[in-house]
Amino acid sequence: MDRVETGRRGEDAAAAYLERTGMTIVDRNWRCPSGEVDIVFLDGQTVVLCEVKTRATESKGSPEEAVTPQKQRRIARIAKSYLAEAGAGPCAVRFDVISIKVLAKDRALLRHHRNAFVVDA
Repeated sequence: MDRVETGRRGEDAAAAYLERTGMTIVDRNWRCPSGEVDIVFLDGQTVVLCEVKTRATESKGSPEEAVTPQKQRRIARIAKSYLAEAGAGPCAVRFDVISIKVLAKDRALLRHHRNAFVVDA
């Protein structure tokens, strides 16, 4: 399985997990000039922008380590664009990371890091 397929399968697994836990997925792979966010979902009244990182090996570090401060700032810019386009008024926003480590062809370890980072306004 190539890198793109691994990433797609990871995002599908993350979306299925979120739905099983009662979250409402609003968007997937939402794009704007600043970049893309993997999943946007609602946790109650909170809008959550979620980055999904899937790794077959940890040769380049763990999946969650790939969400660097630079990536965090980009996701915060994407959040502003998303909320503006959605016409959302003042609301609670959270940034989550779902990390997935592939263990075998049909097994993986999924970790949901709620409120994984905070970005100053």
